[in-house]
Amino acid sequence: MSNFVLDGRTMQDHFWGIGRYAYNLALALAQQAPQDNFRVLYNPNAKNTRFDLARLGAQPNIHLQPFPANAFSAREQTLAFDRMLLRDAALYHSPYYALPYALPLPTVVTLHDVTPLVVPEAMPGAAKRFVYRALHQLVARRAAHIITVSNAARADLMTHLRLPSSKLTVVPSAAFSLSAPPSLQTIERVRASLNLPPNYIVYLGINKPHKNLARLVEAFARVKTDAALVIAGHWDARYPQALDFVREHGMQERVLFRHDIAEPDVAPLLSGATAFVFPSLHEGFGLPPLEAIALGTPVVCANVSAIPEVVGDAALLFDPFDVAAIAEAVSRVLQDTDLRAALRKRGLAQAAKFSWGRTAQATLQVYRATLTQ
Repeated sequence: MSNFVLDGRTMQDHFWGIGRYAYNLALALAQQAPQDNFRVLYNPNAKNTRFDLARLGAQPNIHLQPFPANAFSAREQTLAFDRMLLRDAALYHSPYYALPYALPLPTVVTLHDVTPLVVPEAMPGAAKRFVYRALHQLVARRAAHIITVSNAARADLMTHLRLPSSKLTVVPSAAFSLSAPPSLQTIERVRASLNLPPNYIVYLGINKPHKNLARLVEAFARVKTDAALVIAGHWDARYPQALDFVREHGMQERVLFRHDIAEPDVAPLLSGATAFVFPSLHEGFGLPPLEAIALGTPVVCANVSAIPEVVGDAALLFDPFDVAAIAEAVSRVLQDTDLRAALRKRGLAQAAKFSWGRTAQATLQVYRATLTQ
């Protein structure tokens, strides 16, 4: 029996993808290793409307441990000297590049991507990117081992942080852990609550520049369809380009912005869509397209970084730098019912290759290998 510490402070509204990773990994680790104990840290002061911490706490081998410190705060560093929080722990796992640097035990870190180093516009400001790179290099040196989520992300880490391949292990993430697909009644309830038309294509994610939403709405302006484009997810007011384009071109009835979708409504939103579109310029993994295909929603998405690795042959791919190519792909998936049926079938088969159980098993292998180094 081993005692592992998983830093779950990203299980809060501020962290969309990484929080989902930490939450689902914690649950799966507990289920896959009932002989081990998992101390899961969380920040009780952080806003959390998305993650059911009570469900985690109900697992017999999970102990929820409050630690009210934000990422990159001075107080975060005090964790390294807190004997009560680290008592009897064999290993510490951080799912994010913020961690206490003086931890007195082996540390595994998950680095999902280094997108700002690959696509600089993802983090405007050379000074910010310098700090970002320096923090990643510091964490990489501190970690006994690094997990990343795709072969593409692994290549990026080796190139931009000059990490040796021996220090990196690819452990893919997974999609929703649903007991059953959303019912038609649930899909209709969510559609009505969000005031959406019956026919819509959806994007899910944040609106940072590398997500490429400005090109997406420009492309959608060229698409002749009665379907609406729904842009859902967390909205960062610093990047209004897509919204500005919609307003300037009078597309408010064609392009609908729905911010901060409640977690229980995400799967019904994706399930009810005619198709899912994902134009991102760079991803370490690309969780939203995988979640869409797992729900049987046809996907049309960018052909860059880790995205083709995740979706396989189950999506219609396009060049995300080419507005005309985006428009053509979106038009095709909306107009061709046979194509959508084929993508739906291939998507379900592709999504079955990923599961949080497999993710947890591979993560446990990394833990055990790290402890024997």
